[in-house]
Amino acid sequence: MSGDAAGIEGARERRVRTGGVDLCVVELGDARQPTVVLLHGYPDSKEVWSEVAGRLRDRFHVVLYDVRGHGRSTAPLPLRGGFTLEKLTDDFLAVADAVSPGAPVHLVGHDWGSVQGWEFVTVARTEGRVASFTSISGPSLDHLGHWVKERVSRPTPRRALQVLGQGARSWYVYALHTPGLPEAAWRGPLGKRWPAMLERLEKLPPGVSGGYPTASLPGDAAHGAWLYRDNVRARALRPRTDAYAHVPVQLITPTGDAYLSQRLYDDLERWAPRLVRRTLAAKHWVPRTRPDQVAAWIGEFVTAQGDAERAGTAVAPPPAARSPYAERFGGRLVLVTGAASGIGRATAFAFAEAGARVVAVDRDAAGAARTAELARLTGAPQAWGECCDVSDEGAMEKLAVKVAAEYGVVDVLVNNAGIGLGGTFMDTTAEEWKKVLDVNLWGVIHGCRIFGRQMAERGQGGHIVNTASAAAFQPSRTLAAYSTSKAAVLMLSECLRAELAGQGIGVTAICPGVVNTGIVAATRFAGLDQEEERHRREKVGRAYVRRNYPPEKVADAILRAVLLDRAVVPVAPEAHALRFVSRFAPRLRRTIARLDPPL
Repeated sequence: MSGDAAGIEGARERRVRTGGVDLCVVELGDARQPTVVLLHGYPDSKEVWSEVAGRLRDRFHVVLYDVRGHGRSTAPLPLRGGFTLEKLTDDFLAVADAVSPGAPVHLVGHDWGSVQGWEFVTVARTEGRVASFTSISGPSLDHLGHWVKERVSRPTPRRALQVLGQGARSWYVYALHTPGLPEAAWRGPLGKRWPAMLERLEKLPPGVSGGYPTASLPGDAAHGAWLYRDNVRARALRPRTDAYAHVPVQLITPTGDAYLSQRLYDDLERWAPRLVRRTLAAKHWVPRTRPDQVAAWIGEFVTAQGDAERAGTAVAPPPAARSPYAERFGGRLVLVTGAASGIGRATAFAFAEAGARVVAVDRDAAGAARTAELARLTGAPQAWGECCDVSDEGAMEKLAVKVAAEYGVVDVLVNNAGIGLGGTFMDTTAEEWKKVLDVNLWGVIHGCRIFGRQMAERGQGGHIVNTASAAAFQPSRTLAAYSTSKAAVLMLSECLRAELAGQGIGVTAICPGVVNTGIVAATRFAGLDQEEERHRREKVGRAYVRRNYPPEKVADAILRAVLLDRAVVPVAPEAHALRFVSRFAPRLRRTIARLDPPL
């Protein structure tokens, strides 16, 4: 049957008979490639995976099926007792035998698909039929049972709050156990309003792309209530003690999940020794809201298992897992301007160490290429050097087109390129003003406008970091042009953050302070002859060296700011002090501005 009938273009459909039900199974891609089975959750059908499946089909044999009672699969009769994890395991094994009889499959589950997946990879009868498991927003019911029991039996204030917090998030579970309530709600007003509610609450792309949600939603949701009724209470009260994963596991945790606390997974290494953790700044339905990143992580994890199997070695977390930021940035695409040296190079290395793919951009082509080379050695799975003058709008447009076509849409943009210029307003020529504004301000504007538009059009979030300065907080009679450019970057960042907040794109202004980089060596000092300028540059350079604040600290602040979605981040102590003065001591701020630094 045509894949259009299944809501997924080009899919091949088959029926698999098992346990008194007919399961609707669809396949995409080359059956000779590794098989990836995508399991949907509640109240979804297989079409929830359409965007991810489309991104995986060129490299893998992708299989999706409707869980019994959902979509185009038939429901068991009677419903009570027809949705136990044991019967769902029978269904999975029947599908795996039909689509990949000679090789184990790579399992991916979201929501209740993940709950099922944990059962499949922890019971003995599936050993040898599963090669790996990627879990998204769905814990093992056995692990959950132990998690609750341990916190109740040995309570502390923190543990009590964790249990109460998860209990509040699980309000819908209690409703689904109420006889007749979910059936009436889903076949009534809730079923009609759910697509619009999901778009609004989860910020899902509008429409029914990929056939999602399907017309079967009210019946799917009514049947799916039995997933909870047949399993949750029994496993929560009597969790298995042998629920250890016999395959490598990748855990993808959306940090904004309204239904599941991240604390549920605190002890997961106990149950899944070969665990790789990933976090995603998103809500619950990441197969719809973040298909690019979910597909990339699935592909990377499945490929790693195949490489390890061919080498005859066990799969361990990647080297980037040594970075505390690896869970969030592993596999993400990060572009850094001004990356040939200083803060830009240190930032590229920090993201590389976290396992990100890095595009190092600088007008110094050799320096950008060298940064990319070292980033690969530091831990980046891929890194590229690109030559571009950020003040050139046309060049930035061409760069954005090339990056999107060859590497993908940027997930994190760091507009770091900048130049220094000292001197009073009266000593600074119009040409000098233009030069510093072209790089420091217009370079940031070009980056935000061009790459930010790509992020927004993709509709899957992202983050923009703009390097401002401590000078953005403090006027100075001897830094008129530089301070003006950086104050403009700060205000631009605040305005853009407000504009893009509703699209899941964060914007951060970084204000480093006095950092030991190469910026002083290239800084111009207006109104001085060559000899005076050289002398001033040497004195300022020595002061920066004596201060010796490393760019690596700024890079770490950038990663932390993206992780926490912070708006304005002063870094060095003097940056914090100047921000404090600007907010609470304006008179002192104006007094400092009149001083002529003894340099």
